[in-house]
Formats: sequence, structure tokens, C-alpha cells
Amino acid sequence: MDIDIGINSKDRKKIADGLSRVMADTYTLYLKTHNYHWNVTGPMFQTLHLMFETQYNELWMAVDLIAERIRSLGYPAPGTYQQFAKLTSIEDEEGVPEATQMIRDLVKGHERVAKTAREVFPSADKVSDESTADLLTQRLQIHEKTAWMLRSLLEDQGGTGRAANHGGKKSKGK
Repeated sequence: MDIDIGINSKDRKKIADGLSRVMADTYTLYLKTHNYHWNVTGPMFQTLHLMFETQYNELWMAVDLIAERIRSLGYPAPGTYQQFAKLTSIEDEEGVPEATQMIRDLVKGHERVAKTAREVFPSADKVSDESTADLLTQRLQIHEKTAWMLRSLLEDQGGTGRAANHGGKKSKGK
């Protein structure tokens, strides 16, 4: 059946392809966040365990919203690990990093999803695809805020700008 929503097929395809990249980044970040939720240890365990749970639940809901928008544009949403691996720009993790490295990795992940969303935005804006633009704006707000909140955990309370490690000593800024 032909789709007549005021956006031609070529533009819908370009937007759907971009959203597929956003979805792959979101899903990969979801998996990483869930993994960290399960495996975090140390003095910040309770705080991070709960924070990561909130974050992976939000990411899980976002994957569905993104997939539904891709389908609304008339294209299949990616749905396999193989597809996500090809589309994502987020690196997979080997092993289990320590808690502060988990935070750093998640900051990078949220920043990466924000960058991918920002790359797709002009295609939606160009053809007045307000539904996609709204979705991307919401995703940008969430990922930028989450990255800020995670970065805040790494800030030294003494004002030196260096992140404190779990032993209370200053870490050498990474």
C-alpha cells in the first residue's frame, strides 16, 4: 500500500535509515547499561545499580518508540544483533570495567547517541517531518541530560576538576 503522509519515499527512506542508526546506538547502549547494572561493584554500588536500572529502562522504552517511527515511515526496523552491530557507532565492552570506567563509558555512549540523533535531524527538518524531529529532540534532551548526570558523578568535590576514585584518592584524569 502506498504511503501518502507528505514525505516522499526517498526522504522517508533516508530518515528511516538514520533512525535505524539511532535505534542501533540506543539498543547497544541499553545492553551496555544493563550489563553494568548487573556487574557494578564497589562503594558506589547501590547508587550506580539503581541509576543504571533507571537508565536501561528508559533506553528500552526508547527503542520501541524509535522502531515505531521507522515503521510509520514505511520501512522495517532493525531487530537483530547482527543488524545492530552493523549500524551502531558504540563500541562493545570486553570484560567488566571498574565502576568509574563504567560511568565514563556510559557518558561516551550517551554523547554518541546524541551525536547520531543530531546527524539525522537535518534530514527530518528539511522535509518538515515534525514527528521525527520531535522524537529526535526528546532523545537529544534525554541523552545530554543523562551524560551530564553521569559526568557529575566523576567530579571531585574539592574543586580540582579531577575525578575521585573509589578509595577517596584523586585519580589521574582520564
